[in-house]
Amino acid sequence: MAEKAGVVKNKQVLLKNYAKGLAKESDLEISTESTIKLEVPEGSNGVLLKNLYLSCDPYLATIMKGTLHNPLFPVYSVGSPIKGFGVSKVLDSKHPNFNNGDLVWGETGWEEYSHIEKPDSFFKIEHKDIPLSYYTGLLGMTGLTAYVGFFEIGKPKKGEKVFVSAASGAVGQVVGQFAKLSGCYVVGSAGSEEKVDLLKNKLGFDDAFNYKEEHDLVAAALKRYFPEGIDIYFDNVGGKTLDAVLPNMNMHGRISVCGMISQYNAEKPDPLHNSACILFKRLRVEGFQVYECFHLYPKLLEFAVPYIQENKITCVEDIVEGLENGPAALVGLYSGRNVGKQVIKVSSP
Repeated sequence: MAEKAGVVKNKQVLLKNYAKGLAKESDLEISTESTIKLEVPEGSNGVLLKNLYLSCDPYLATIMKGTLHNPLFPVYSVGSPIKGFGVSKVLDSKHPNFNNGDLVWGETGWEEYSHIEKPDSFFKIEHKDIPLSYYTGLLGMTGLTAYVGFFEIGKPKKGEKVFVSAASGAVGQVVGQFAKLSGCYVVGSAGSEEKVDLLKNKLGFDDAFNYKEEHDLVAAALKRYFPEGIDIYFDNVGGKTLDAVLPNMNMHGRISVCGMISQYNAEKPDPLHNSACILFKRLRVEGFQVYECFHLYPKLLEFAVPYIQENKITCVEDIVEGLENGPAALVGLYSGRNVGKQVIKVSSP
């Protein structure tokens, strides 16, 4: 049933207090006190969105600390909804590029309805034969992150050896499949036997290992799985894993630094003991932020959509129902509770 113009309750996930150390569920709270008018005010150039799916990503918890001063990221204010990427339906529009009923994805609030004053950065969803939840992951910010880090920075060549850390996560699982589609040999690390099995038997990785079982011997594991060395390392975790990778890289190897999940909540960051390898092996090590890469989104669609339609890419999702379960889902990312892309289903179209 279509929403009618009027004032309704708007459930929200609010920042209760800035996180200290590891983000906790108690740093967030669910509010049902806010109301919103289901129409865009006259004179506005904005849109009113009904949020359908929200993307749960590790970087959100770093913003909750209130100490991340990066102009590319949203600012979280205590008592206000947190923000992240999501899939939404346009209920009312005063913007020339969007019509009522359009399905879009972009940065929205963790709430049932959002008024977006400047929706220019939102993308219309044109491929209606693909599940909407994919636009929080494979065809959203996650997929674009994988595309940029692997193709634009990694610059793969057929037959090269690729290592992906946190490989069963949202970005890692996509990178591994992109690598296989590019004719590369790919090995991933994950934190449980269940995830290792997923990588090898569902996502098509050539091999995988449980880094928790290797303890401090990840470097030795890499020598076993990559006796001829690593050409491309897609780094999602940083810290000790990055340090272990460096001696195992081949000459002129490329390291795409996408995430540092092992360091986000560390009281004392892990040192790099093997940094000299960057010089001696002439490695290219490059970090990137997907916020600067949205102009490449058409290239992601061109590459990925045909493979999705041909069932040659698998998107493993961990979908929780209800906005009220958002805080637990977000915090659970840091303990590896999720398998695949963590998504929150807020509503149906």
